[in-house]
Amino acid sequence: MKIGFFAILGKPNAGKSTLLNALVGEKVSIVSWRPQTTRNKINGIVNGNFAGEDYQLVLTDTPGIQHGKDKLSVYMQASVSAAQKGSDGIVYVIDGNRRLDEEEQASIRRLAATTPRMVVAVNKMDEAPREQFVSVLSALNAIDGVEVVPISAETGDNVDVLLSVLLKDLPDGEPFYPDDIATDSTLRFMAAEIVREKVLKFLQDEVPHGVGVEIIKYTEREDGVTEIHADIICEKDSHKPIIIGKKGETIKRISTAARKEMEDLAACPVFLKLFVKVREGWRQSPDTLSLLGYNLSDLDDDE
Repeated sequence: MKIGFFAILGKPNAGKSTLLNALVGEKVSIVSWRPQTTRNKINGIVNGNFAGEDYQLVLTDTPGIQHGKDKLSVYMQASVSAAQKGSDGIVYVIDGNRRLDEEEQASIRRLAATTPRMVVAVNKMDEAPREQFVSVLSALNAIDGVEVVPISAETGDNVDVLLSVLLKDLPDGEPFYPDDIATDSTLRFMAAEIVREKVLKFLQDEVPHGVGVEIIKYTEREDGVTEIHADIICEKDSHKPIIIGKKGETIKRISTAARKEMEDLAACPVFLKLFVKVREGWRQSPDTLSLLGYNLSDLDDDE
């Protein structure tokens, strides 16, 4: 069958995770309007038939390209580099609402010169002003070695066109994954990501990105219920009462929304219990990052 590996890159909030979910056809990566929502590399797997040939496409969602100094930011950037090294090509996602500056154009040129396939998906064609969108498309079409596809990851417009572009000229190979899975992420990992997504959703600007989630207990009970206990980790004592909320209302909302999504994912009843813990400076601690599920081997690979 035809096999392809593509890394999804781009600036924060360009719509990379939304695009991955649209291509896969189900939610495998959490989504938030806030930048730096994605912290780990997350694989989405697409199986199908194109022009009479079976294919498997493995798409790796990556953290937004950024330049923070703490250990978490360094890890996130190393994840981007590691995803590039293992790919046959790059899908670079651009927010069509934003002006395409010289720095980003230079980055795209560098990537196009060093990767076998460079596809740029210009996102948000459904909402960007036409003149602005056309300006971005024109600038990209002037760059050698780049295939440009306008899309809306949110509505799905032209996502099928993007998929057909990615499937062109794929090499033959053996499938890396069974044809009935959409991601290689574990349910335990997905549970932590779902809780973090709901924290971002319900707290909005009240708590910064210094929030992580650690799964303390994940048990499939004999009665068919999956029991999950998780710690929401924050950096400051002042953040804890915000996450809990008045009379516990905020954490109840987080828990209810997360539990419902976990039940859809696991296809069974879920008992979810959340706790809030303070760990000052956790984003600088390799031990804590490892506990929270970040694969620090990417740092070694990048070095």
